[in-house]
Amino acid sequence: MTQPAAQPPAAAPAIVASVPEGAHGVIRIKAGLSTPFTDSSGNVWQPDQGFSGGDTIDRDTSTSIANTKDPQLFLTEHYGMDSFSCNAPNGKYLAKLYFAETFDGITGPGERVFSFNVQGHEFKDFDVWEKAGGPNRAYIETVPVEVINGTFRITFTSNIENPEINAIELIPQM
Repeated sequence: MTQPAAQPPAAAPAIVASVPEGAHGVIRIKAGLSTPFTDSSGNVWQPDQGFSGGDTIDRDTSTSIANTKDPQLFLTEHYGMDSFSCNAPNGKYLAKLYFAETFDGITGPGERVFSFNVQGHEFKDFDVWEKAGGPNRAYIETVPVEVINGTFRITFTSNIENPEINAIELIPQM
């Protein structure tokens, strides 16, 4: 008599953001914030949602952030997460990921290094300090992506310290 094949463990349910589309189908998520945020151009960013795992934090509003006209966009973050996902119509998009190293426990390059995958585009050994050119400096990673199953997804892997992100923007492309 043969043993029945072992069943793989059930996967944890995915947390998917159900965000309303903004102007012309643009999706904007402000990580770490519990209420919508309006930037200097009048764009509305939906509050933190769609993340699996991790936690949020907000920094002192007097913290200066260089390289941006919207420093408030970089004063809250989601960190230590495994993934982010949201529903999005199938099609081509420009994904913009917003980062700034604002944690005072990070004092130089190499102290926060993580990897992430945006719809199949792998970013290994990503160091916010290095990419932005120091602390409290805005950096935006722009990635052309295609959604083919109705879900936009980013996975994060910690290498040194927790992954972090300040905001996510998904802009439809023609």
